[in-house]
Amino acid sequence: MAATSGQVRGLSGVVSSTADLGLPQLPGLSSGSGASSEAGLTSVVSGTHTWRVWVGGATQQRVALTGGMGESDVVRNGRDVWLWSSQDQSATHTLLPADTTHAAPVTLPTDVPRTPAEAATRALAAISPTTSVTTSGLATVAGRSTYELVLTPSDATTRVGQVRLALDSQTKVPLRTQVFATGATTPAIDVAYTSVDFTVPPASTFTFTPPPGSKVTEQATPKAPSAASKAASKVAVTAAERQAAPKVVGSGWSAVVVARMPQGAATKASGGSTTGSVQSMLAVLPRVSGAWGSGRLLDGSLFSAVLTDDGRVAVGAVPPAQLYAALAAS
Repeated sequence: MAATSGQVRGLSGVVSSTADLGLPQLPGLSSGSGASSEAGLTSVVSGTHTWRVWVGGATQQRVALTGGMGESDVVRNGRDVWLWSSQDQSATHTLLPADTTHAAPVTLPTDVPRTPAEAATRALAAISPTTSVTTSGLATVAGRSTYELVLTPSDATTRVGQVRLALDSQTKVPLRTQVFATGATTPAIDVAYTSVDFTVPPASTFTFTPPPGSKVTEQATPKAPSAASKAASKVAVTAAERQAAPKVVGSGWSAVVVARMPQGAATKASGGSTTGSVQSMLAVLPRVSGAWGSGRLLDGSLFSAVLTDDGRVAVGAVPPAQLYAALAAS
């Protein structure tokens, strides 16, 4: 029910997101690693951040991440999509195809959800026969009455202990989502509205014009593939491309995704030809090895990931041992 409820004409609000994934201090991921990370969209994987959110309908959305050194915005108004950074005065503009009539998701360079609704959608998508759903009574979020759903995986191998969704009693919109690691008493991810208004924002909210002197990059309009081109692309897929496609090992909360990194993106986890922030990040991660090969391990409280020397990556909300087994099986 929660996945399909919460259909409102519009809303605006302020969202506080906190992520404490138990990760080591990684160059470029720490919220205190420099001025650019305070307002950059990629910094939201750790620490506490504040978002402002506006929704004016299926084709009007705006999300702003504010920080001490500036603001980053994603704005959609009909066919126009803008990505804006006030810190370096840069804007990227994309014109969507003319036949785009549905709400395209606004993609940010992070896996941490921006709103409680997005976090709830991800959590509910993981529901399977291995999940218990209960209620825990009423609560108040952003000054509004909510009732809470509690999702508890019965899969003993996952690192997800519990997901709590606080749904607005009137609109059924998720106002808070908390994800707890197994055995934890505080959430690893906590995304909640601190204020919310369910009236439709003014149309001017979604009108964006880059300030004078801004660096503007125009991206080509993405083309929707025709039925003929889709069929041709399926025929053209090579065996190597099929082998490189991501594989899912297992199911439900303990599923592991195994994929191959693009050629040249990361050759050897020990450093190899990787450069910049990727090389710096890999250098602080412990080396691991086994029958599956060798590589670098990122081990957090909610998930783990392995980047192998031969260019594969395995990620899942599971202990490292399950990643190693998935790598060996794929």
